[in-house]
Amino acid sequence: MNDETIVLVHGLWMNGIDMSLLANRLQQSGYHTVRFSYPSLSGTPRENAARLHQFTSSLNAPVIHFIGHSLGGIVLRHLFFDYPVRKPGRVVTLGTPHRPSYSAYRLSAFAVGKLMLGQSIIDGLLGNIPPWSGAHDLGSIGGTLSMGLGKIFTGLPSPNDGTVAVEETRLTNMKAHTTVHATHIGLLLSPKTASLCHTFLHTGSFNNV
Repeated sequence: MNDETIVLVHGLWMNGIDMSLLANRLQQSGYHTVRFSYPSLSGTPRENAARLHQFTSSLNAPVIHFIGHSLGGIVLRHLFFDYPVRKPGRVVTLGTPHRPSYSAYRLSAFAVGKLMLGQSIIDGLLGNIPPWSGAHDLGSIGGTLSMGLGKIFTGLPSPNDGTVAVEETRLTNMKAHTTVHATHIGLLLSPKTASLCHTFLHTGSFNNV
């Protein structure tokens, strides 16, 4: 799999370093990995998708896979909608709210919360995300260890990862869906997540893990 590159796209308030352990585990499985860093607060998901398109245009690999954590998965939704002609490859999203995020909705009701979310709520965490065509396989992983920011607010549907509800991680035309008993950030640290990503990118299914 040395000719297959994985682009890792981080989530809100992060810069990509948080995905280092996952990247290292995938490298041990034979992939080449690169991390894409983007301004999650000052840029909208669509604007960051344009940056990601420019970034991937410079990658000399016949197969390019993507793994997006949280908001990163929404950036990928915009990427594949706005720039649909892409190299072969599969997509995995980790804890991505493919539906309007309950936690973001509750946080955005406060002035300081809205500042904390920045531009991520525009065609992003609060909804209005472009549809997934299904032309590329997408596997979605949700977390079920309920510890995190979302626990500040009552009403977050269960099961959840403390920030994103499992039901929010489902979307039309996804190829597969599964869960890991991990928190929102813990999805990036779990060995099972890495195994599931490898299996899906290799086979288009989570069933072998």
